[in-house]
Amino acid sequence: MKPKIIALYLPQYYPFKENNEWWGTGFTEWTNVGKAKPLFKGHYQPRVPADLGYYDLRLPCIREQQAQLAKEAGVYGFCYWHYWFGNGKMTLQDIFEDVLASGKPDFPFCLGWANHSWSNKTWTKNKAFQKDVMIFEMKYPGEEDWIMHFNYCLPAFKDERYITVDGKPLFVIWDAMAMPDVKEFISYWRCLANDAGLKGMHFTAIRYGSGTSIKELLNLGFDSVNNTNQYEAENKALGSVIQKKIRSLFVRITNGEVALRKYNYKNIIKYLSSIEDRQENVYPTLISGYDRTARAGKKATIYYNYTPELFDKYAKEIIDEVCEKEDEHKIIFLKSWNEWAEGNYMEPDSQYGHAFLDVLRKN
Repeated sequence: MKPKIIALYLPQYYPFKENNEWWGTGFTEWTNVGKAKPLFKGHYQPRVPADLGYYDLRLPCIREQQAQLAKEAGVYGFCYWHYWFGNGKMTLQDIFEDVLASGKPDFPFCLGWANHSWSNKTWTKNKAFQKDVMIFEMKYPGEEDWIMHFNYCLPAFKDERYITVDGKPLFVIWDAMAMPDVKEFISYWRCLANDAGLKGMHFTAIRYGSGTSIKELLNLGFDSVNNTNQYEAENKALGSVIQKKIRSLFVRITNGEVALRKYNYKNIIKYLSSIEDRQENVYPTLISGYDRTARAGKKATIYYNYTPELFDKYAKEIIDEVCEKEDEHKIIFLKSWNEWAEGNYMEPDSQYGHAFLDVLRKN
């Protein structure tokens, strides 16, 4: 059985109240994407979408086309980012709610809880001297909120399209270590799931860097860990300790004006997979490029020389990491389907067309 590639999906591409208030009427991530400028010779900016154009996710036909492109490329389903800030406070829920209510697209999905605060710098670059004002503060009120949150998600968990692992709804948490009572939360939701007639819950924690181990996250009660070696790869790609310190010093002193945080993709992919990815309860990550210029300007982290040929080599390595696992656990998270402002997307663009989608399809 081929692995299940689950693509992270940003439901941000439509105007809504908070974006209008803080960044101007009609603002979406496309605003920053279109304004991005190259920072060095050969730097691919701005990123220009091809087949779907600068779309508005409120249009069902766009969501249908996205699902069709993903399906044809061998993507198993989408993981919609879900923004719940506590006490029922939410944002960016409109698109997923419409997907759920309409039954379209007929394409597997799960939810990823993006449990982080939003400030007025969230979507904006070059705002170093602007006061950081909180728009949505991430709060963890406790048991009543756990019940409210679960009941909101329950219709999705019961939807026949919802992705399950071992028969249990898959729920991804972005920052497990930020949750003060994560063990209790997991245990409580499992009880609520059983009471609701589900077979339980399958909780996946995302591991971003070397500061937290896979073992630590599993000990918190998670069933699995989505492992990303991105930060470790960046450190290793820099070379010696002295080189790292010199580059870090230049970045800090010049505010990114002299030394950009850029990495050659061919060096990055050497370190993106790890032996831990072969564990039954570890789901590796396939990174579809990375370039945060549209959001962060000269402070961006940039992977350059990102080509379909190198992506092909890297994808084969990640797929190989899961090939010996049980079918239910042959899961790979694709980061991401449509994070255009992070240069982290699979949708066709004006430079490469369907080339990266074709790599997935062939593998």
